[in-house]
Parts: sequence; C-alpha cells; structure tokens
Amino acid sequence: MKLEKLYLGTNLKMYKTTRETSDYLRSLVELTSDLPRTDLCTFVIPSFTALSQAKAIAGNLIEIGAQNMCWEDTGQFTGEISPLMLKELGIQLVEIGHSERRQHFGESDPIVNKKVLAGLGHGFTALICVGETAEDKNFQVAVEKIRQQVKIALHGVTEEQLSRVWIAYEPVWAIGVHGTPAKAEYANEIHKEIKKVLVEMFAEAGARIPVLYGGSVNMGNAVELISQPEIDGLFIGRAAWDAGEFNKIIRATLSSWQTKNIA
Repeated sequence: MKLEKLYLGTNLKMYKTTRETSDYLRSLVELTSDLPRTDLCTFVIPSFTALSQAKAIAGNLIEIGAQNMCWEDTGQFTGEISPLMLKELGIQLVEIGHSERRQHFGESDPIVNKKVLAGLGHGFTALICVGETAEDKNFQVAVEKIRQQVKIALHGVTEEQLSRVWIAYEPVWAIGVHGTPAKAEYANEIHKEIKKVLVEMFAEAGARIPVLYGGSVNMGNAVELISQPEIDGLFIGRAAWDAGEFNKIIRATLSSWQTKNIA
C-alpha cells in the first residue's frame, strides 16, 4: 500500500547539548523550509534536556520526539520521564523500545508493550523500534524474533489507535559506530514480513502503518533503500547529525520517493 507521506528522521541519542541541538535545528529548519510537508514528515528525537527549546525552534516543520517514556503517569520512578511531563512540553512523538534501551536497560517486550499502551492512551504517536541481533540473523530466526517483538508491542492496541503507530526496523548489527548497513533487498524483505504481521493483526488498517528502516543509513545508500517497495521511510543515525548532510539526504530520498509513488 502506498502511503501519503515519506518519513525521515533521526535520533540524536546522548549526543548534542541543548545549545548544539538548538543550532542544529535552526540550520535544519532553514535548509528544509521550502520542502512540501504534504509529502514529507521530518522528525528529530533529541535528549530530554533539549526538548523544550527544540520544540520552540522546530515549529510545524519538524516533529520533535522523546527518546523514552515511563508507562506510569506518576510514582516512585527516579530518573524516569512521565507522559504528563512530555505532554506539558507539547511533545506528540515518543520513541519506544530502541535496541539500546533493550540491551543496556533491560527493557523486555512486555515493558515495551506497557509503554506503547501508555503512549497511545495519552495521544502520542508511538515510534516502536524492532530488530534482530547478529546472533538471531546467523541462526536464521530474525523473522521469528521480529514477529514476536511486533506482536507483543502492539498487544491490546485498538484499531482506532493505529494511525498513531510507526514501526522502525533497526537490525541491531546495523546500528552504531561499528554497524554494517543491511542490504536494501534484505531490509525490504524484513519490512515485507513486518507488514504481514501488521495485516494479520489488524487487517487493512495494519497496512497503513508506516515502516521505517534504520541502521547505518547514509547518503550512499539512502536512495537505494527508499526505492524499495516496502520501505516507507528512514530512521537515520549519525549521517543526519549534520544539518547540511541531513538536508541532502532528505532531498535525494524525497525525489526518489516521489518517483516511486508516481510510477
């Protein structure tokens, strides 16, 4: 199913201070202000400390998201961020289940599900990250692992909430400093499998959920990736952390996406 928009975004992880994030966003807004947002959704997910200023700078041109969120509104959860706190800042997008959260902070599939349900219940868009490890891939259980992640993450989600669900496929072996990007054909096949699960769970409504690819995306492979029929957007890492480079990737992929959708 052809979607109405191309989704292009980046997670700044634990990089960029508030000042650096502000400078970056000012440049990105200026560079991309001429692009039609009817065809394009751009988003940036900075650190919590930068959210307030980032939201003010980005305006309506760039969606600002949070990197994580607690499943409870209030309570004895030292160091966590409540959905109420994010709503107070005007945040509407929350990233959930990034592989680094799973690996370093012990977030299990059921915890991801709790956060998804809480986020959707508060009206956020949930960007749910899934992906297999190198071990999963080597043992040829990548599809099974990803199906499990998707099915548990979306357990209890209603059809009415699906318009606020995005999926990011990020193979763990492809992200980070030492990541190796997935071949475009491999990424496309995994996206196809993800979409099969979504349709199994939600029928036609599931087919309208955008599925983005993330994992060592750069100027050299972005167009090939977005040219694949099952890839609806790109979730870009360090290649997007320079506003000028991100602008180049946005323009190149948008042109390719428009061509793909006209064909």
